[in-house]
Amino acid sequence: MPGNDLTPFELTGRAMTHVVTLHDPPCTLHADVVEPFLRLRAAAASDGIELMPVSTFRDFARQLGIWNAKCRGERELYDRAGVPLDYASLGEEEVVTAILHWSALPGASRHHWGTEIDVIDAKTAEPGRAPRLLPEEYAAGGRFAHLERWLAANLDRFGFHRPYASDRGGVQPEPWHLSHTATAAAALARFTPDLLQQALDGVELGGAAIVRGRLPEIFERYVLNVDPPPVGASVSPGTRLS
Repeated sequence: MPGNDLTPFELTGRAMTHVVTLHDPPCTLHADVVEPFLRLRAAAASDGIELMPVSTFRDFARQLGIWNAKCRGERELYDRAGVPLDYASLGEEEVVTAILHWSALPGASRHHWGTEIDVIDAKTAEPGRAPRLLPEEYAAGGRFAHLERWLAANLDRFGFHRPYASDRGGVQPEPWHLSHTATAAAALARFTPDLLQQALDGVELGGAAIVRGRLPEIFERYVLNVDPPPVGASVSPGTRLS
């Protein structure tokens, strides 16, 4: 089963031995995800959509940099509705919580597995400006509303689903975030709180004391608490889906 053989270092983003890098489109994916994604992209193109990955594999160091920059107030923080927060008015616990709404703890990002792809429609993106991966861009009237409708109708038949499709009280809905169902489910089944703790040991992490105290809750709420694949999707027997 794809993803069943990921090592602890691969699961936590500290190795790249499970991923390959493409040039067209530029992205880095788990080896078993490349062909399904290219088929999905070709199908989108036939319907007039230029499906462009803007984030795929992300290693531990990159996720740590994002986390720590947000802890220092160097990157924007948002509330659960996507409204920017005033960093100076927040306590450390509030900062950690705000980060977790939209960004994974280093070692806990599904992007480490190479199974996750954040996508836009390059044809409707604003030229010369980085896309804003916020829900309103994918809602009715948004820049990527047509892409959202196409994804909803087509993901399942290419073996993908959206793990953050709804508000489950953890990570906020991310309509741009695609997951290769079988490979990601196998990776999640192997991932444990102990592996995450091992990855964080000795790391200079913003809010470390708060994270340590909340790690079981963080794992349950922000790692396991995802939308399951559609009924009938191909996953391995016994795989943990929530």
